Amino acid sequence: MADVQDFIRDLVTRERVVLFMKGNKFFPQCGFSARAVQLLKMHGAEFTTFDVLSDPAVRQGIKEYASWPTIPQLYINGEFVGGSDIMMEMHQNGELAELLTGAPATAG
Repeated sequence: MADVQDFIRDLVTRERVVLFMKGNKFFPQCGFSARAVQLLKMHGAEFTTFDVLSDPAVRQGIKEYASWPTIPQLYINGEFVGGSDIMMEMHQNGELAELLTGAPATAG
């Protein structure tokens, strides 16, 4: 499992925006993943996806990596952001746009 954790750590630190999801950005395989992709595209984000359905070890490993039980999972600048519900909430309050553009988060 250490190899899987190393793979995940390498991917999320090498790529600025990474979405672990079911399917890929061109063909999401579940509604939550589709919503996450839609939100990132709405913001014009360039992002990498990893299809957890293609690798059961990564599918389990990503849940352990972030201590987060569900997929999709978004990482920006190596940091875990959240799943599709959190992404939607952050989109609505402007935080997602700030993270994606690298703008400083506003207080409050």
